[in-house]
Amino acid sequence: MKKWKEMNKQELIPVIVVAVIVVVLVLLSALAPVLFPGSTFADIVEASIGRFFNIADFFANNYVTLLESVAIVFFMWVLEKVLTTLIKLLSRKNSRGATVADLLTSVLKYASALIAVFMVLGAWGVSTGTLLAGAGILGLALSFGAQSLIEDIISGFFIIFEKQFVVGDIIEVDGFRGTVNSIGIRTTQIEDFNGDVKIMNNSDIRGALNTSANLSPAICDIGISYGEKLEDVEKVIRAALPQIKEQIPDIVEGPFYRGVQSLADSAVVLRIYAKTQEQKKYQVTRELNRAMKLLFDQHKIGVPFPQIVVHQGKPDE
Repeated sequence: MKKWKEMNKQELIPVIVVAVIVVVLVLLSALAPVLFPGSTFADIVEASIGRFFNIADFFANNYVTLLESVAIVFFMWVLEKVLTTLIKLLSRKNSRGATVADLLTSVLKYASALIAVFMVLGAWGVSTGTLLAGAGILGLALSFGAQSLIEDIISGFFIIFEKQFVVGDIIEVDGFRGTVNSIGIRTTQIEDFNGDVKIMNNSDIRGALNTSANLSPAICDIGISYGEKLEDVEKVIRAALPQIKEQIPDIVEGPFYRGVQSLADSAVVLRIYAKTQEQKKYQVTRELNRAMKLLFDQHKIGVPFPQIVVHQGKPDE
């Protein structure tokens, strides 16, 4: 539906005409007996459109039921908000608690709305037993056409209770990698590092890679020239590792010196290895690279750059 500001004058004219007609009909049905008491026009209006738009009589005859309906809706709304707040307060200790809280609040929202509808219809004299029987028949009919919805709900419960992943975990599904923002009764929201949010049906999440289940490696590969004495460089690195650990508090385990990673064309590549949380591994890797470069500069250890050696033959005389 277009917004009002986006509509041009030609599109607004039919809307205004319909609104004016409805207002006129309502006013006629409500005010005809007052403006034209005892007249034929008032009798005609009251016998025709007055049956549908006689708001005054409707409120006068059903104000108790209307107030009861409003009270039911308000009570269920307040109850849902209070229970949602309590669930969130009791589940702030860990990410699994937040995941279960999201699922419970989603179920609570649908359940409170459904209960409110049943109670309001009951207040208007509709038999609750008839409603339940009708709901059962309707649910049976919908189950044949809503198999994907049922599959999504069941998959959501399995994700929660099997601890496949929780809110805050970083997962990869079908090439999309990001942080789990919420797990609902039907869908799961995943936000990548660019801020894009992917909403997936729970039944479509298959073969998810949970990279937050264990600590992740942060690796720094740095090269030294072949002219450097390897034993001396290794002593410098090992002596500096405790200080680097203090400089990078996000490192959970390490850093460790793993030795010579490779003998490249222009450098001897050394590996520094540490473990950290998945969401912090890229930043820890950057800080490790910086710390090692500063360390090598301090001890005047040469970090080579790619070189090309060209041999020029003697020209023929």
